[in-house]
Amino acid sequence: MTIAPDNADREDLKSTTYEFFILAISVMSILNMAMLFVLSFESQSWWLVAIIDAALTIIFLIDFTYRLTTAPTKRWYLRHGGVFDFLGCLPGLRIFRLFRIMRAVRIVRRLGGPRVFGELRAGLASGTLYLVVFLGLLTLEVTGLLELRFAENAPGANITTAGDALWWGYVTATTVGYGDQFPVTTGGRIVGVGMLTVGVALFATFSGFLANLFLSTTKGAPERSAVDPESDLHASLQHVERLHLEQQVALDELRAQIALANTS
Repeated sequence: MTIAPDNADREDLKSTTYEFFILAISVMSILNMAMLFVLSFESQSWWLVAIIDAALTIIFLIDFTYRLTTAPTKRWYLRHGGVFDFLGCLPGLRIFRLFRIMRAVRIVRRLGGPRVFGELRAGLASGTLYLVVFLGLLTLEVTGLLELRFAENAPGANITTAGDALWWGYVTATTVGYGDQFPVTTGGRIVGVGMLTVGVALFATFSGFLANLFLSTTKGAPERSAVDPESDLHASLQHVERLHLEQQVALDELRAQIALANTS
């Protein structure tokens, strides 16, 4: 009797860390949409925000495909917000991404604070990866906009386009440093120091995640399955919950057909 309410509360929640990632990306996308209206049309700053927003759109398309393929039924997902998710993937209909924010906030509030924090701790590894991706995109956008601002009308400036700013930001974050683009102003160099610091931290974290992933898949997984029966119980419970949800969906569709037959 306790499984149905739990599934109803979670709706199509995949994992708490994943939903927080989509929530953060959605908020960033809405802010970018506002910036595209504020910035001068087709200025270099406008193009930089547009490029980042295109990257976010790809993430939203992947999210839509993931939810559609893992939903109990495609019809169920489309009826419970999937249509809005698809519309939000279209560049001209970014406003529909607000529904992603509303859904994530509603689900997290239903789960409650203690449960959310517990699931965040359990999914720390995946949450770290999502955080690196989000902060990487955010850092590229912020530092790129700042560099374009500082390089504007500066003598000898070589970071003058959106492509230059993004290229310089990525090369700096990876500590490769080709030297083809570099800041020439004091403000730009301060931004460069920040980019180096954040970039090294992000790539070090990403490298640690990959190392932990390889180690856990090569030798950690068999040991955990042998000494940690709770993981098997948790997987079994998730399977039972999914079956129960699919049964509820089938019953709802059957009731609707019976009601339609009675009215006709």
